[in-house]
Amino acid sequence: MAELKMTIDKTNRISKINKEIYGHFAEHLGRCIYGGIFVGEDSPIPNTRGIRNDVIEALKAIKLPVVRWPGGCFADTYHWRDGIGPRENRRKIVNVNWGGVTEDNSFGTHEFLDFCELVGCEAYVSLNVGSGTVQEASEWVEYMTSANESPMTELRKKNGREKPWKVKYVGIGNENWGCGGEMNAEYYSSLYKQFHTFIRGAEQQIACGPNGNDCNWTETLMKNIRPHQMRGISLHNYTIPTNNWAHKGSSMAFSEKEYYDTLAHTWHMEKILRDQKGIMQRYDDNKFVGLIVDEWGIWTDVIDGTNPGFLYQQNTMRDAILASINLNLFNLNSDRVKMANIAQMINVLQSILLTEGEKMVKTPTYHVFDMYKDHMEATLVYSNCENVELMPQPERWHPGMQVDHLPAISQSVSVDEAGKMHITISNASLEEDFDIDCAIPRCDYKSISARILTAAYDAMNTFDAPETVSPADYSGVKLNGENLAIKLPKCSVVSIELC
Repeated sequence: MAELKMTIDKTNRISKINKEIYGHFAEHLGRCIYGGIFVGEDSPIPNTRGIRNDVIEALKAIKLPVVRWPGGCFADTYHWRDGIGPRENRRKIVNVNWGGVTEDNSFGTHEFLDFCELVGCEAYVSLNVGSGTVQEASEWVEYMTSANESPMTELRKKNGREKPWKVKYVGIGNENWGCGGEMNAEYYSSLYKQFHTFIRGAEQQIACGPNGNDCNWTETLMKNIRPHQMRGISLHNYTIPTNNWAHKGSSMAFSEKEYYDTLAHTWHMEKILRDQKGIMQRYDDNKFVGLIVDEWGIWTDVIDGTNPGFLYQQNTMRDAILASINLNLFNLNSDRVKMANIAQMINVLQSILLTEGEKMVKTPTYHVFDMYKDHMEATLVYSNCENVELMPQPERWHPGMQVDHLPAISQSVSVDEAGKMHITISNASLEEDFDIDCAIPRCDYKSISARILTAAYDAMNTFDAPETVSPADYSGVKLNGENLAIKLPKCSVVSIELC
């Protein structure tokens, strides 16, 4: 068992970890909304106003902070008036982006915001810039948020909602460099300012940022849009196990080599955050504009026999390690990263929940979010751990990725308002356990508790075996004065609380 040194300085307080870093994304895609969140009031599946009770309780348990909706590419063709009023009268459309299926719009504005109230989270609404208009977007925000007398508020009241909702975040466009209109950065930044001028009622407006590490896009927006005109720039980056979008690899059947390749790819997020922060700092050294990573996660091939447009994949211990790495990176960059939304919440891509009829299962990724939730609203403090380089496969990297390492260890540390310290740490190695000797100078903690998530790298939870990968209390962490001894098994995620 290898020995590593780690240091934590709880007096070196770096930045607040916004709760929204632990956000989620729900798109009208496959079975994310229908069957995942919404089953209708007449369903035999227990529900509250059509929203699954088991899903509500699972999301409340991880203190779900924010959900982005209705897309994604679906938002680029979504017209909000189709999703209000009596459901039997709502206009049916074709979901041209995801499977070509009929969208009956039975889940619309009222249902989404009711869902947010039921789970106690903030709403992040993506406005249609790709095929929509400024008037349509401004009237939608007015419909949701205004308490004044106006045609939009009268329409909302007619549809059964007297009081306005609180919508904290609106995204002005989605992937406008791609499915949102194939725009260039100059054109989009001008269009953004036009939309910004006429939209009132949401606390924070978020601009469409780059695809991956497109530095030119970010620099153009920072040059052309003044900081007070936007509170965030979005960023989309998916982890693809291979360098071939047509054959991304399986979510269930993969080798150790593919496991390491995948994690090498996900560590590219470290470089993206560093580069994007550097550009934003040149124009906004007060950090008024946040970096919003509102689509991230692993994207594999769909499970055989499922609709290829539904993006349904399984979730394994590999995904738990991947989630741990990314969440630790977001914590470590929380001076600029203000929100992140994993794609997607239920039944799509790196889901935290899977459903099938009345059954629901919590994935390994769900358990990582549960283990990390105490970082929300806490303060990041300095930590450093010696590391070990694993063996990535550079011949399979995406062109231009410029990743030349795969660390075994990922960690972040925070202190909450009550003074409790929370440590999250993972070991990506499949061969080696580590003994970590952690020094915490001026440590005055008296008690310790820990949990661990560990299993075979391809282990997963299924509807027949929902507890195969689940966290357990862990006794492999010992506190002795100003020293913490951590036994970190291979392929594991550990969360520690000191108080």
